[in-house]
Amino acid sequence: MEVKVDVRYLRAEPTMAFPRGRLLAVSGGRLYVLAPDGWDVVGGTRPEGAKPVSREEAEDWCRFEGVEVQVLDAVPG
Repeated sequence: MEVKVDVRYLRAEPTMAFPRGRLLAVSGGRLYVLAPDGWDVVGGTRPEGAKPVSREEAEDWCRFEGVEVQVLDAVPG
């Protein structure tokens, strides 16, 4: 039986290196950032200015950035 973990998505503020911001996820009480090789744990608290986004907005971000939408289902729990 697969246990579904509640995942919330956020988008960090835009920067020169990331003009559309970075995609973040909170799962199991931990904060993750989407890196080129998958999800990495971020130490500390939510970055200042990070805004909550819906799953649909996270999917749009992935498509715009050329990232497979399935990565949203791979957030560690």
